[in-house]
Amino acid sequence: MKIKKMTETIVANSSIQIQLGAIRSSLRAFALKLTGSSSDAEDLYQDTALRIIMHADKFNEGTNFKAWAVTIMRNIFINNYRKKIRRNMIVDQTPNSYYLDSNEVNEPNAGETDIIFSELMVLVEGLPEDFKRPFLMAFDGYKYEEIAEELGSPLGTIKSRIFFARKKLQKLYKERYAIFRA
Repeated sequence: MKIKKMTETIVANSSIQIQLGAIRSSLRAFALKLTGSSSDAEDLYQDTALRIIMHADKFNEGTNFKAWAVTIMRNIFINNYRKKIRRNMIVDQTPNSYYLDSNEVNEPNAGETDIIFSELMVLVEGLPEDFKRPFLMAFDGYKYEEIAEELGSPLGTIKSRIFFARKKLQKLYKERYAIFRA
C-alpha cells in the first residue's frame, strides 16, 4: 500500500513539475509585479515553487493549474507582507505602572478651559447684535428653526448669520492670540 502511494506521489510530482516549468516565466513576471524587486521576486517564485511541489497532492487534475499556482503565490506574498509589517511595528512595553501605584488623587483642573471660554465670550460680546443673538441661541442649543421663529427672521438668514458669526469669531481669535502661536 505504501509503495503504491509513493509511486502515485512521484508521478503527481513529475506532472506538477512539468506544468510548473510551462508557466515558469509568467509566474516570475507576476512575482516581479507583486514585489517590484528582482531579488524579492526570485525568492517569491522559489517559495511558490517549493510550496506547489510540497502540496502537489492537493492539486485536482482537470482544474486550472496556473490559477492555482498564482493563488498560492499571491497568498505567500500577502503573508510575507503581513509578517514584515508586524516585525516593523514598535510596541511600547515599558511599565507604566507608576501611574497606577500613585496614592494621590488627581483633581481635574478646568482653569485653562475657563479662561479660554471667558476670553471667547468677550469676543462674542463684540459681535454686532444681528449676529450675536442668533449665535448665542445656537450655542445654548436652540435649533435653527426655533431661532428663526423666535427672532421672526427667515431660516436662511439665521443660518447665514450664525455662519458669519463663527467666521468672525475665528478671525478675531486668530488676530488676538496670534502672538502665542509660534
